[in-house]
Amino acid sequence: MTRLRQAIDMATAALAEAGIDSARTDAELLAAHLVGVNRGRLAAIDEPDADFFTRYDEVIGARRSRIPLQHLTGSAAFGPLELRVGPGVFIPRPETEALLEWAMAQSLPAHPLIVDLCTGSGALAVALATHWPRARVIAVDDDATALDYARRNAESTTVELVQADVTVPGLLTELRGSVDLVVSNPPYIPAGAVLDPEVADHDPAHALFGGTDGMAVIVPIASLAGDWLKPGGLFAVEHDDSTSDYTVETISSTRVFTSITPRRDLAGRPRFVTACRDRRDTKEPA
Repeated sequence: MTRLRQAIDMATAALAEAGIDSARTDAELLAAHLVGVNRGRLAAIDEPDADFFTRYDEVIGARRSRIPLQHLTGSAAFGPLELRVGPGVFIPRPETEALLEWAMAQSLPAHPLIVDLCTGSGALAVALATHWPRARVIAVDDDATALDYARRNAESTTVELVQADVTVPGLLTELRGSVDLVVSNPPYIPAGAVLDPEVADHDPAHALFGGTDGMAVIVPIASLAGDWLKPGGLFAVEHDDSTSDYTVETISSTRVFTSITPRRDLAGRPRFVTACRDRRDTKEPA
């Protein structure tokens, strides 16, 4: 057994003892990050450089203290992307990839207009702009730190960033009746929920909590989507796994959507709702 493999085995045991379920994966990813190779190529490394083991002990110690893996590597995988993340921005989760897959499977015009609300690191906006390179994609967030990360992640795309509070009425009125797709992964965790240390201590609370019932941001987002979407336009919003029915009810109450459908994430939990703007357009949007 090589010295590197021994170090990874010891790191795995240390992380598992700290209560980290993904101990082996994290130990290997951190080793690969320090060596500068993909995780799958670790087996081909005979002996890292001289200071590797010192640096490895340091990052394993940080991970044992429940600093997020993504903060230690500076990146997070999301769908086909590798996004820059760090302190002050919400780390995109695999749960949101189900919403992304749904969105990418939709039939949109040749030059669609797409809006991503509460964009955070820009995960959904950048992924959708990459999937539809001829789209106009607008990404909205009210946090300057998040938008700094989104700006870096969107460098090779045409994503337009807007700093604005999505709960303020009358936002971007020029978009009214012109948008093809609205997506959002907003703050939706009910206040007081018990969270893992990686989330509670390191993700910004502003990006996590959606009021007492988790719906404080989803309600205005549903109204904005109803106002902005053209007839037949599509809407998808992520929610807490305890508020699927409430989200369906909220979207229905706007009286401008049809085909309101609760959907599950890759783990089978109720996670997001999709809807279609009424094609008849018989009601003036709220």
